Amino acid sequence: MMDFRAAFRLLGPITAMFLSGCSAVTTESLLSQMTDLRRLAELDEPAYTTKQFSSYDRKSTTPADAEAWFANADHGQFIRTEKNDGRDENVMADMPGPGAIVRIWSANPKGKIRIYLDNNPTPAIEEEMTDLLGGKMAEFPEPIAGERSRGWNLYFPIPYARHCKVTSDAKDFYYHVNYRTYAPGTPVTTFKPEDLKALAGRIGRVAAALRSPRRAGEPSGACEKQPFNAVLAAGARSTLARIEGPRAIRAMQFQIAAGDLSVAARATILRIEFDGGQTVECPLGDFFGTAPGLTAYESYPMGIVGGDRPVMWCHWFMPFARNAEITLQNLSKQDVTVLGGVTTVDYSWTDRSLLFHAKWRIERDLPSRPFSDWTHLECKGKGRFVGGALYVVNPVRNWWGEGDEKIFVDGEPFPSFFGTGSEDYYGYAWCNNEPFVHAYHNQPRCDGPGNFGYTAVNRFHVLDDIPFTSRFKFDMENWHANKETRTTRAAVSYWYARPGGTDFFKPIVADDVAPPQAMVYQAPHLPGAIEGEKMRPIAVAGACRAKDAGPKASGEEMLFWKDAQPGDKLVLGFESPAGGRKRVIARLLANSTYARVQLYVNDAKAGDVIDLYRPKSRPLDEMDLGEFELKSGENRLTVEIVGAHDDAEKKYEFAIDYLKVQ
Repeated sequence: MMDFRAAFRLLGPITAMFLSGCSAVTTESLLSQMTDLRRLAELDEPAYTTKQFSSYDRKSTTPADAEAWFANADHGQFIRTEKNDGRDENVMADMPGPGAIVRIWSANPKGKIRIYLDNNPTPAIEEEMTDLLGGKMAEFPEPIAGERSRGWNLYFPIPYARHCKVTSDAKDFYYHVNYRTYAPGTPVTTFKPEDLKALAGRIGRVAAALRSPRRAGEPSGACEKQPFNAVLAAGARSTLARIEGPRAIRAMQFQIAAGDLSVAARATILRIEFDGGQTVECPLGDFFGTAPGLTAYESYPMGIVGGDRPVMWCHWFMPFARNAEITLQNLSKQDVTVLGGVTTVDYSWTDRSLLFHAKWRIERDLPSRPFSDWTHLECKGKGRFVGGALYVVNPVRNWWGEGDEKIFVDGEPFPSFFGTGSEDYYGYAWCNNEPFVHAYHNQPRCDGPGNFGYTAVNRFHVLDDIPFTSRFKFDMENWHANKETRTTRAAVSYWYARPGGTDFFKPIVADDVAPPQAMVYQAPHLPGAIEGEKMRPIAVAGACRAKDAGPKASGEEMLFWKDAQPGDKLVLGFESPAGGRKRVIARLLANSTYARVQLYVNDAKAGDVIDLYRPKSRPLDEMDLGEFELKSGENRLTVEIVGAHDDAEKKYEFAIDYLKVQ
């Protein structure tokens, strides 16, 4: 007679999972995971891996080829092109099941996206990509889908039992498709379009929770609150809470007061020990996802409430078997007052339970060349990656983050996540400096102009967490637009692991948390340039004003004239240090809305009519307007609108960068 174990093996994976009590993966069960932080603190049953398809440059094959490894043509790259119903479709992702899509992102969604499930020739989803990712569809509402800072994200889970293929009938765009793969035989119920109607109530509740994440994640039911209040002198360390287990930290809250709050947020070090091992060591402000200082924002796991005394709150679920200890150390030269509390709940520790980890590192004066991979996290053990925050100090306005994320799971030789740009990983696009807030990804701070100064970005992997069984490594390319620039990078990584896990972080010391420096932007000016934005408007038809012109313009501004018509004139006063016969040089700008103009210097015609139409905005080369009799002091530059190019948008606009007098 066959014994029970042999029979169990022969029943097959699906029957075995049924007998062991695992329920099927469904659209509804995945929706519930979008707001379940407790789930992240335990190994999943059924287990899965998470990977990514993207449009990364396919020339990148090995770090041994340094030039190709940092190749940057990260758009319009597909697995293949195939014919479906007589049309060309570019395959973005192709994965065997069972599995589930957990995120789709694009910087410039184009065409119609089609998602085919279980080899069905009819797509389960067929929509304009901008509609599906843009949060404009009632079935996929904000903030489950939406555009922020020019990045388009869809977090709606799409499960499939046997196979999934994602295509677009457009060609040249950037994309990510993040997906889970379960073990063969795992019971997965494939998404059906009718699920959207049946689950409309659940989808609405998830969207509401993501819109108000702090309120949605507040502890409820039986819990214990332990307040703390301490004054930390310079160099002092204080234990704020000791908790006996087994229990779980359900929430933490901190407020600090100091002479310089920005210094205190960076130099006050948060440490947490679970069961005798320190798994959390971060500057307090950095731990909460934005630095330097305490910029208000709200995500699902944590955030900061603004005001004179900002409130830092955290809802990561942190279980432990025996005990937990929360301490703060003040590495600054000022006193820091701390008050707040920790909320805990009952918890039964098992062999599936995971310890919460958060660690921080910083590197100053990181050169922009040669390109390099800067490591955010390297750890060993069994667990899951759940997010990170990056802080960049950029001394120029040019873009610091062209680099791709490269995530290696369990020692794989080539990363299973190869991104398309730093901002793309954090859910936005096109180096956009507009701050934004979302439950899963944020840019709380970007000083400007451009990307100058301090930038803080973060991303939290709740539905799209990344499990690992032995090791994990997260690199981000240090890929700056400037060839000779040095930046500072600091990063916090958040992950869970079974007891005994190790990582590569070094203890934080006082030199690591030097006070943030004030950064005041000084735009570079061309020597001898008479800046257009500094010229005095003597007479104007319409309106003129100074306007940002980007780093290619002297002083990075221009004088912009609008609301004019043919025949209108703009008269500007410019200074000459000495009188006499002088040569006048002008640098103008071109755009699709700019006019044909005739220039005059002190009423003398300056050359022929100049056509300022170009399909794309850009500064033009310097123009020699000729020699003119100038007087010491103020002279006049007159601009007359004489028409527009046939292809121009008839707005009859004009912009000048500068004049030079020789």
